[in-house]
Amino acid sequence: MTAPDPLSSDELRSTLLRGTLLSKVPQITAFFWIIKILCTTVGETASDFLNVNLNLGLIGTSIAMGVLLAVALVVQLRAAKYVPGLYWTVVVLISVFGTLLTDILTDSLNVPLEFSTIVFSVALAATFAVWFAAEKTLAMHSIFTRRREVFYWLAILFTFALGTASGDLMAERLGLGYLVTGLIVLTVIAMVVTGWRLGLDAVLAFWIAYILTRPLGASIGDYLTQSAANGGLGLGAMGTSLIFTTAIVITVIFLSVTRKDLLRIPTTEAALPKHPRSIFAQIAVTSGVLIVVSIGGYFWYQSKLDAQVPVAKSTTSPLGDLSAYRKITQDTLTLVEAGKLADAETRITDLESAWDKAEATLRPMNREQWRILDHDIDQALRQLRSIHPDAGRCDSAIKSLLNEIDTLDKHT
Repeated sequence: MTAPDPLSSDELRSTLLRGTLLSKVPQITAFFWIIKILCTTVGETASDFLNVNLNLGLIGTSIAMGVLLAVALVVQLRAAKYVPGLYWTVVVLISVFGTLLTDILTDSLNVPLEFSTIVFSVALAATFAVWFAAEKTLAMHSIFTRRREVFYWLAILFTFALGTASGDLMAERLGLGYLVTGLIVLTVIAMVVTGWRLGLDAVLAFWIAYILTRPLGASIGDYLTQSAANGGLGLGAMGTSLIFTTAIVITVIFLSVTRKDLLRIPTTEAALPKHPRSIFAQIAVTSGVLIVVSIGGYFWYQSKLDAQVPVAKSTTSPLGDLSAYRKITQDTLTLVEAGKLADAETRITDLESAWDKAEATLRPMNREQWRILDHDIDQALRQLRSIHPDAGRCDSAIKSLLNEIDTLDKHT
C-alpha cells in the first residue's frame, strides 16, 4: 500500500472551514502495533526509572509526568492534523501516567488490584458508552473532530490504567509472573485476531487488543530489566527505557518521512456501524465471555493460593518463615558497610525477586504486615538504585528493613 498524497493548503483550509479536522490518528498498520508495544514497555520501565533510579517517588513522578502530559495534550488537541512525533509523544506520556495511576492506588493508597481493575473497567466502559451515544461510532479512523479526539484520549488513558491493573493482578497479586502473564495475553490476542478474521467487528477487536498490549509490554519490560539470575537480560530500567525510546524515535522518524500511516479525511457515514444490532450482540457476547473467564480463572487460582496459606501460618512470624529474606538483607547491609554499593544493589535485587514471587502467598496471611515490609523493601531499593546512591541513606534504609523483619520474627 502506498502512502496517500499530502493534502494541499487549499484542502486544509476547506477542511477547517467545514468545522472538522484532518484525521488526528494514524492508520492501523503493523507499525502502529509495534510502536504501541514499545510505548507500553517504556511506560512500565520509565515509571520505575523515574520513581526509583531518580528517587522522585510515586507522587513526584506523577506530578512531573502529569504536567508534561497536559502540555503535550494541549498541543495535540490544537493541531489540525496527525503529526507522528506529537501523537506518539502523547501515547508514551499517557502510558507512563496510566501506569503511575495504578501504582499510586496500589502502593500509596493500598487499593487492592482487584478493585482497581473493576474501577478502570467501569470507567472505560462508561467512556465508550458516552462516546458512542454522542458520536454513534468508536472507530479510530473517525477521529476528525475535537470532541471525538477528547473521548479518544480519555479512553486511551483508561486502557493503559486498566491494562496495568489487570496485568499486575495476574503477574504479582496472583503470582503468575510476567512471563506466564505475557503468554496468556498473547494467546488471548491471537484469539481476538482470529475472531476478527472470522467476522468479529474490527472496532471491538481493536480496543480489546489495545488493552491487552499493555500487560504484554509489561511482560517484555520485566524480562529485559530483571537480572540474568532471575531469568531476565539484566538491562535495568534505564537501559531498557533508552533502547525502547530510541526504537520509538527511529520508527516515528521513518513514518514521518514515508507517511505510510497517514490517513485522509474519513466521512461520517463511513464511520457509522452498518449493522448495529449485530455489533451490539458481538459486544455483549465477547464481554460476557471475557468477564466469565476472567472471574472464574481468578477465583479458581485464588483458591489454590488460599490452600497454601495455612501451612505457612504454622511458623512464628505473621508472614511465615522470613529467614531467607533476612539473610539477603543482612548480606546487603554488609556490602553497604564495606562501601560496595554496586554489589549491594545486585544482592538486594535477589530480595526483590524472591519477595515478588512470594507475594501471592504472603500477602493474604497478613495484609497490613505485608504492606509495611513491602514499603521498607521499596525504600531500600530506591536508595540503592538511585543514580547517585548515598551510603548513609542506603545504610539507614536497609537497617530499617532489617529491624522490621526482626520485629515480625519476634511475634508468636
